[in-house]
Amino acid sequence: MFAFELPDVAALNDPDLAARVRHAIDHKTKPLGALGQLEALALQLALIQGRDLPVLDQPQLLVFAADHGLAARGVSAYPSDVTAQMVLNFLHGGAAVSVLARQHGLALTVVDAGVRQDFEPHPRLRRCKVAPGTADASQAQAMSLSQCAQAIAVGREVVASLPGNGVLLGEMGIGNSSAAALLVARLTDSPIAACTGRGTGLDDAALAHKTAVLAEVLALHADAVEPLDALAAFGGLEIAALVGAVLQAAAERRVIVVDGYIVSSAVLVASRLQPAVLQRCVFAHRSQEPGHRRLLAHWGVRPLIDLDLRLGEGSGAALAWPLLESACRILAEMASFESAGVSGPSP
Repeated sequence: MFAFELPDVAALNDPDLAARVRHAIDHKTKPLGALGQLEALALQLALIQGRDLPVLDQPQLLVFAADHGLAARGVSAYPSDVTAQMVLNFLHGGAAVSVLARQHGLALTVVDAGVRQDFEPHPRLRRCKVAPGTADASQAQAMSLSQCAQAIAVGREVVASLPGNGVLLGEMGIGNSSAAALLVARLTDSPIAACTGRGTGLDDAALAHKTAVLAEVLALHADAVEPLDALAAFGGLEIAALVGAVLQAAAERRVIVVDGYIVSSAVLVASRLQPAVLQRCVFAHRSQEPGHRRLLAHWGVRPLIDLDLRLGEGSGAALAWPLLESACRILAEMASFESAGVSGPSP
């Protein structure tokens, strides 16, 4: 494992605050526990921000993009050119995540961490290219250790430069569900077949081919067992940048809204480096990717929504965002039995 300077991410441990918030939630004008998962979310947001009444301010939706050399092995239903084409679609406002960002008032920033194509300047684009995509991980390491560290630094720097106390994380990169599957298989000691899904829509034959290729990659990089070594071996540059974004946001006690499989694989790496990042993560949804479901189960996480999504981009995070806003409003605006003059439960 190579040396790497980590930001400090302390565990959230404030039992007095937790007790106060639980008491406030339990004495709202409702049956005990009647708002279900929303109550747990409100408590989590309060603990992340360290205050009784959490407030969400200037949320930032970040989409990290990069290409993968492994795509040349036919692990995706789409060609690598689609990565750059979708970046332009994000910038022009035509993608699903663009629509959802507008709907929910989310500032959208696209970060080019390693797309093969170069882009003209755009107000919503950060040009932070570490390399024009990764190498083919079935032939060599996807990234050098230096490139991996550079990409992590990109994610940290982007988050540090933006305002607000919440980040919603998404990605774009043809072939990146393969990188996610490799990371999850290696870091959770799971069979690669259980971590590999259809990605952009592979049929049965193509899925079998993808799984076989990924098994080759795992065997080639059998010694890459530490988190950063595995990240460098399997890629990608956008996942490494996401690792940096997660670490920086956690260190700044921002709320981190995690999208689907690829972002979750970055959280997996980040949490192996700093376990307390998981306390700052709100998992937006459970995707159709079997590896994502396996990873959420590994953490014992119940995501906010389950709509059979498999798009990526941060679309699931954007869809879940109103639930975070609702959780804050419940704490701040919902009356207690006492303030409303409503009788509480009978003794």
